[in-house]
Amino acid sequence: MNIYSFDLNLLRVLDALLRERNVSRAAERLSLSQPAVSNALNRLRELLDDPLLVRVGRAMQPTPRALSLEAPIRDALQQIEHTLNAGDFFDPATSRQRFVIAVTDYVELICMPPLMAHLAKVAPGIQLGIQHLTPSLPAEALDNGAIDLAVGRFLDVPTRFQTRRWASETLQVALRKQHPLIEGDLDLTTFLRLRHLWVHGGQTRGMVDQWLEDHDLARDVVYTTPNYLQAAHIVASSDLAAVLPTGLARHFAGLLPLQLFDLPFDLGTFQLDIVSVAQRERDAALQWLIEQIVAVVEKPPQ
Repeated sequence: MNIYSFDLNLLRVLDALLRERNVSRAAERLSLSQPAVSNALNRLRELLDDPLLVRVGRAMQPTPRALSLEAPIRDALQQIEHTLNAGDFFDPATSRQRFVIAVTDYVELICMPPLMAHLAKVAPGIQLGIQHLTPSLPAEALDNGAIDLAVGRFLDVPTRFQTRRWASETLQVALRKQHPLIEGDLDLTTFLRLRHLWVHGGQTRGMVDQWLEDHDLARDVVYTTPNYLQAAHIVASSDLAAVLPTGLARHFAGLLPLQLFDLPFDLGTFQLDIVSVAQRERDAALQWLIEQIVAVVEKPPQ
């Protein structure tokens, strides 16, 4: 096939169709009419000698040929977009760009209020959309552009991604006030006697349980949740204990009847990173946003 005679706009149509699996929604995504998208699909079918998408019931399913083209075409379109945008002038004061960021509820609570207060002053037209993290780095969503950034604790980040250190954090134990097992400090024996709530926070393995396992110990985890915010409320109204990031623990100790204790063993600190696609390191708008996220954590706006 001669690439110079191929209408590259058809690739945008195919990408939209493979994302939406629906002609009407693809047309809406592309700001085209439904007949225009249908005509483009017919041209693609003729050029590639494949039906590409076939109707199964009410849905359209891609053929094996279409699936084999999906990732390469999407990567190529994103590379073109990033290359064209690399030299663009970015003015935060007038920009109306929208960014999608994947975070844990903990990061959302600690970071987003000061960030939005800051953006209201310096970039009032910028919009943020938040998605909550899955138990691992959302690599596919970053690759295909569904999200712009992920902020959290990630153990293994592939080299195709750019990382920026966001914050260092420690852990503390939160218990309700007047807890029946607590008199004075919290030692390891008492810690192991407690019934625990574990917040997995988007991770599949907790630092606390790893340390205990390495020392042939175990705690009694009776409640597991992905949600840090609900955890503090549950602990405040029960005899459960929760190990929380220090920033979050202190925040809720000012709102709820909680008492905080240092862990009875040393885990040190853990790191939170901002992750983006390395190909976007010259995207002025995205790099500016990363700098703002780092800045508001280092020095929250007054």
